[in-house]
Amino acid sequence: MDLKAANCLAFPVRSLAALRAALVRDTGGAFATYLQEAGYGGGESVYAAFRSWLDAKGEDIETLDLDEFQSRGAEFFRDAGWGSLTITPVGDVIAMVDSADWAEADPATGMPYPACHYTTGLFADFFGRTATAPLAVLEVECRSSGSPRCRFLVGSADVMGYLYDRMAAGEPYETAAAALR
Repeated sequence: MDLKAANCLAFPVRSLAALRAALVRDTGGAFATYLQEAGYGGGESVYAAFRSWLDAKGEDIETLDLDEFQSRGAEFFRDAGWGSLTITPVGDVIAMVDSADWAEADPATGMPYPACHYTTGLFADFFGRTATAPLAVLEVECRSSGSPRCRFLVGSADVMGYLYDRMAAGEPYETAAAALR
């Protein structure tokens, strides 16, 4: 993987954990916004790295069907050091991205809520580029808050807003997502 050609660099997982810890300590709840913006800002470069990675394999993102995209995307993020993931469509309006070993998650932190905020921003930009439409990402489970996996829901801003509102009203995300099918 040629990170330099895609305007990327290797960034130690410990550095991301230290950055999150410092932001939590110094900004309280505002830390999420900073990490999301940073992740979103890097999405274009990560997408470029993905395209280059595909090119090196003799593949073109434009010709991948959904199953191939899901498989190649999972392979790319694993090869880049982020961890394993699966991408599963939920009906026609949501994709579910799961990982039992996502690099941003830190189970030792004992966060009270999902906390892979850098990833939510990164995924919003990355998957928005593959969909050629703006997308939003909502993390609904996180290893940093005691879940056995990190789970991200990906969809339009309207769909994610709907899910967030239903969850804020106390409805489990599974029930709210099922209502969209």
